[in-house]
Amino acid sequence: MDRVFISDFRVEAIVGILDFERVTPQTVRLDLEMAWDHRPAAASENIALALDYAAVAQRVKLCVVEGQFLLVETMAEAIAGILMQEFASPWVRVRVAKPQAVEGAAEVGVQIERGVL
Repeated sequence: MDRVFISDFRVEAIVGILDFERVTPQTVRLDLEMAWDHRPAAASENIALALDYAAVAQRVKLCVVEGQFLLVETMAEAIAGILMQEFASPWVRVRVAKPQAVEGAAEVGVQIERGVL
């Protein structure tokens, strides 16, 4: 199966359980992969048959900003659900990272895969 990816997508959002995290937006870094059959779009050069990654990015950003999640795990699950339900991807990989959340580490986070390739 072919894949569409969006890498190093950065969004400013409220995320975390600590008091300061509930009031101060911080950068969340996302890597997204979605299974998609590119053959129909490639054969016809019809953009309507391609996965609209700009629409995906816009929708995911809205989810992350409005969600004000306590856990990155919950954020990852919400994003995966959107990609599978709203964009009809049969398989997704979602990586959510919080840069500089732990002293000495570049970033921490989670990666999940949902669906079937």
